[in-house]
Amino acid sequence: MDYRFLGRTGLKVSELCLGTMTFGRETEETLSHQILDTFVEAGGNFLDTADIYSRGMSEEIVGRWLKDQPRDDLIIATKVRFPMSDKPNDVGVSRKHICAAIENSLRRLQTDYIDLYQLHCWDETTPLEETLSTLDTLVKSGKVRYIGASNYTSWQLQKAMDMSCCKGWEGFVSLQALYNLLDRDVERGLTDVCQREGLGILCWSPLRGGWLTGKYRRDMSVPPAGTRAKAAEEHGWGEAWSIYNTDHTWAIVEELVAVAAEIGKSPAQVALNWVLNRPVVTYPIFGARTLEQLDDNLGAVGWSLSKEQMKRLDEVSKLPNSGGYPYNFIEQAKRK
Repeated sequence: MDYRFLGRTGLKVSELCLGTMTFGRETEETLSHQILDTFVEAGGNFLDTADIYSRGMSEEIVGRWLKDQPRDDLIIATKVRFPMSDKPNDVGVSRKHICAAIENSLRRLQTDYIDLYQLHCWDETTPLEETLSTLDTLVKSGKVRYIGASNYTSWQLQKAMDMSCCKGWEGFVSLQALYNLLDRDVERGLTDVCQREGLGILCWSPLRGGWLTGKYRRDMSVPPAGTRAKAAEEHGWGEAWSIYNTDHTWAIVEELVAVAAEIGKSPAQVALNWVLNRPVVTYPIFGARTLEQLDDNLGAVGWSLSKEQMKRLDEVSKLPNSGGYPYNFIEQAKRK
């Protein structure tokens, strides 16, 4: 596995990141540890979790594995923002909640520091100065090495970067965002901000809950039992069948399956490789419920799609020309 610098930093991370959201939910601890072992044996060094994943259970599972590992060889990322209980201050990115949350994450992960501490989403109830100054203090204390954002709009990200620069505070080094062949809205401004500010883009849900694995077909009236799309429909998650069962989705899936068949790769491997070759992207974050899924996903590296194959996938999945005002106006006004 190759390694890439995380944004403008000198930190090298594996080109694939293992997401652990399934740990403690779909994947029990013993199997989770086997998945972690296999990922590291393949050269992976970057693990992503969050305090909200199974209300801390994901962090605990990773922590019990991590205590027996060479800590400095691994890059551990976690996130803060969402409610951990019904208590009024156990949510958000206030100074009080961040300071409590980092201690709880360190305890659950059984480590002295977090490599990448990320704000899981914008918090409109907390002054940005309060949040960013608190993160700066955490970096200066040594409890956090780098900070990042997730699920921000372009103006929110730019405002945070500008404020950190003006105040002399530690700035974000990465943005974790939804990005895959089916979801390219990040290209409406966010990729421009990241490129100009030197932030790495970390792609969550690069396979969109199985939609880009080839397991679903246009002639299916309902998602198969036991699949992520089926569960998403029942629980109201973003990968729900009713959201993605469209002609646009099936055109992308069919082209993806065709490219995969041509080169002897699985659709999931092709979808991950496409993300890896997008501008600004540092790595995709993939999850695995089984060792078989992990092995297939690890096969996404060590090769590259051709320019012609990238073009085919780019074209079938491209965003509509008009993103509404002012994007359509700016597009028309571009100098030729």
